[in-house]
Amino acid sequence: MRREFGPRRADWVEVARPDPDLAADGLAGLLARYDLVYRSLCSVLFNYAQSGHPGGSVSSGRFVATALFGAMDYDIGDPNRRDADLLSYAAGHKALGLYAMLALRDEIVRIADPSALPADTRLRLRFEDLLGFRRNPTQSTPLFRRFGSKALDGHPTPATPFTKLATGASGVGFGSSLGLALAAADYFGVDAPRVHIIEGEGGLTPGRVAEAAAFAGTTGLHNAVVHLDWNQASIDSNAVTRDGDHPGDYVQWDPREFFYFHDWNVVEVPDGFDLPLVLTAQRRALAMDTGQPTAVVYRTTKGWQYGIEGRKSHGAGHKLCSPEFRATMEPLLGSGAPGLPDLAGQDGEEALERCYWETLQVLRRILEEDDAATCRALAARVAASRERLEARGRAPRPGAPDISRMYEAADSTATPSAVAPAPGGAIALREQLGKVLGYLNQASGGAVLIGAADLLDSTAISAAAAGFPGGFLNLNTNPGSRTLSVGGICEDGLSCVLSGLSAFGQHTGAGASYGAFISPLGHIAARLHAIGNQMRTQVEPGPYRPFVLICGHAGMKTGEDGPTHADPQALQLLQENFVPGTAITLTPWEPAEVWPLTAAAFSARPALIAPFVTRPKEPVPDRAGLGLPPAEAAAQGVYRLLDPDDPQAPALVLQGSDVAYAFVQEVLPRLRDEGLALVVLLVTSAELFDRLPAEQREAVFPEALAQRALGITGFTLPTMYRWVRSDVGRAHTLHPFIKGHYLGSGPGEKVIAEAGLDGAGQYRAIRAFLDALARTR
Repeated sequence: MRREFGPRRADWVEVARPDPDLAADGLAGLLARYDLVYRSLCSVLFNYAQSGHPGGSVSSGRFVATALFGAMDYDIGDPNRRDADLLSYAAGHKALGLYAMLALRDEIVRIADPSALPADTRLRLRFEDLLGFRRNPTQSTPLFRRFGSKALDGHPTPATPFTKLATGASGVGFGSSLGLALAAADYFGVDAPRVHIIEGEGGLTPGRVAEAAAFAGTTGLHNAVVHLDWNQASIDSNAVTRDGDHPGDYVQWDPREFFYFHDWNVVEVPDGFDLPLVLTAQRRALAMDTGQPTAVVYRTTKGWQYGIEGRKSHGAGHKLCSPEFRATMEPLLGSGAPGLPDLAGQDGEEALERCYWETLQVLRRILEEDDAATCRALAARVAASRERLEARGRAPRPGAPDISRMYEAADSTATPSAVAPAPGGAIALREQLGKVLGYLNQASGGAVLIGAADLLDSTAISAAAAGFPGGFLNLNTNPGSRTLSVGGICEDGLSCVLSGLSAFGQHTGAGASYGAFISPLGHIAARLHAIGNQMRTQVEPGPYRPFVLICGHAGMKTGEDGPTHADPQALQLLQENFVPGTAITLTPWEPAEVWPLTAAAFSARPALIAPFVTRPKEPVPDRAGLGLPPAEAAAQGVYRLLDPDDPQAPALVLQGSDVAYAFVQEVLPRLRDEGLALVVLLVTSAELFDRLPAEQREAVFPEALAQRALGITGFTLPTMYRWVRSDVGRAHTLHPFIKGHYLGSGPGEKVIAEAGLDGAGQYRAIRAFLDALARTR
C-alpha cells in the first residue's frame, strides 16, 4: 500500500532544464571560473592547516556562489546592515568553504571595485586573513602579525564578517538560523531580509533539526531559504538517507521528503554542479509565493574533483604539499602546477606560513592578471546586489517592536506597581515571572517572543504574551501573536530558535519548561549563543543580546512529579558555568524578588538569563514586618537576610526558594528566640554578585566569612562550594542528595522533609554546625 502526503501549503518542483535566457546572461560562465579558483583555494586552506572539512566545502561551492552573486541582496561595504539578506552556515563544518568563499569575493572586489569595500579591515575577510584559518589568536608568526590576520575558528562564529551565529554543534545552527529569519520577518514584515541557510543531509538528522523544521513550516517562515547539499556522505556513512529504493544507513527519508513533510516548498535540482540549473532553481525559490519556507535540494558529490570523494573527504584531505595536493591545483595552474611553492627542505612554522602566503599570492596574481575581466564582471554583480538592496528600501514594519524600550523599563531599584506583589498575598514564582516578562513585552511593543515545551500555561510564560493576539504566531495569518509553536515538546529545538531570534538584535526570546529538561537540553544552544555574542563584538561592538531560558517547576517543590522532574541538578549545569558576563542565573526566594532580579539581569545584558522558579503559590512576606531587607536587595545577587552586630559571627548561606521559605517560616523565629548571632546570606544570583565592585562584594561576603559558613541549598552541593570553604562547613551543608539517594515523590513539603531540608532538619544542622565549629576553635 502506498500513501501520499496529505494537503500542503507548500509546493514541490523539479528543475529539469535551465531557463532559456541564462545563456545570454553570462553568469553561469563567470561562476564556473570562480568555482575553479574557489575549489583551488579550499585545497590550499586544508593543505596548510592539515585540518578542516574540504569535501562539503567543495560540493557546496557552486550553489553558494550563485546565491552570493545572484540571489542575495546585501552591501559588501557594511556587513552589519540589518536590512540585508543573510548567509548562515548551519553546516558549520563547511567553515573552510565559508572562509574561502568570502575571501575570494573580497579579493575580486578589491581588484575591480575597491571603493566598495569597508575601510575598516575588521569588516572584511581578506586573503591575508586566510593565514589565520584554524589558528589561535595568540599566533605569533611574522605574516600573521604583520597583516593583522584574523584567527578563523574551526567552525563559524560572528568574529567573521557577514556571519551572525556560532554554528556547527550537532544541528544547533539550523534552528538558530531559522530564529534569525523569524526575527527579520517580525521586524521588517512582508519584504523581510531572506536568510539563506547552508546545510547538508547529515545535518538534518539531529532531532533538534526536525523540531526546528516543524516550527518553520508551522509558522509560515517565508523568508527562510535552505540550500541543501545532498551528497549522501557523513563521517561514517556514504548512504546517510534513503535514496530511491536503497535504504539509508541512518534515516529512511530523503531530504526532499523531509522538507515537504514539514510543509516546506521544495525545489529539486538533479545536478548541483550544473550552474544553469542552479541559477534557475534559485530563481524558482525566490519566486515562491506560498508563504512557506523553501528548501532547494541539490544532488552533489562530496569532495567533487578534489581527488578524495565521499565520507573520506568529510574531515580529511591530502597530506601537506603532497603530489595529490599539487594535482588539485593543476586545473587552475596547468599540468604539474607550475609556480606553486613547495616546502621541500624547509621546516618550522614560519617556513610553513611563508609558503602558504606565497601560494595565496599565486592565486592573487591569476585573478589580477588572467581573470581581470571576470573580476570586473563579478564585482559588478556584487554592486548590483547593493543596488537592489537600496531599491527595496526595507524599513521596520509599522508597529515593529523596539527592544531599547524594554531595557529602559528594566529598573531594578523600583518595582512597577502593575507587577508589585502585595505583602500578605500569594502568587507562584512562575506566575510572577510571567507577569514581569509581560510588562517588559508591553513596554517594548512586543520584543519578547515566547515558547514552551507544550507548557505555556503550566509554566505561566503565557502571561508574557498577554495583551497581544492569542494563538500561535503565523507570519501569514496571525503575525501579531508573540507565542511560538516549536514542534511541541521540544526544549532543544525551542532553545535553538530562540537563541537565533535574540542574536538578530531586535528581540529577546524566552522559552520555558521544567528546569530538569530545559537546562540540559538548552545548554548547547545557550553556549553557542554566548560564544556568538562574545565573538560578534570583534565586528559589531555593542552589548550582548539576551535570551531567556526559564527553568520552571524547579526543585523539590515539584515533588508530586517525582525525581525525574523535581531535579536539583539543573542549576549546576548553568550557574558559573559560562565565560563571566555571558550568562546570569536567577534563584529568587519569593515573588517580590522576581522584578528586581529580572530587571538587573536585563540591564547587565548577558547572552543568557536563566531564572529558576518554583511551581506552587507562595506567600508574599511582609519583609518590613519581619525585619528583613527590601526585595530590591536581591538584585545584588547575594545579600544579608540577617546581619547581627558581631564581626565574628558564623554564617549561614541559603540558596533556593524551597529552603529559604523553610528557614524564614520555621527556623528564623527559633534563632531569634534563642538569641543566636548568625549572619544569614541569601544567594539570588551568583553572576549578579560578581558584577558588584570588589569593595561591595567584600562588604557583603568577605573571604573570611566563607571559612565559617554553613550552606543550605535546594540544589546540588557544588553550588555551595564557592560560599562554604571549610571542611567542617561543607560536611554540615544540607542539599537534596545529602542522604545518598534521589528523593521520592509526593507533596513538596514531604520531599523537602525527606531530604532533611525542612525547618526541623535545618535547625538541627545549624546547631550541629555551631557545635562542630566551636570544637575547632
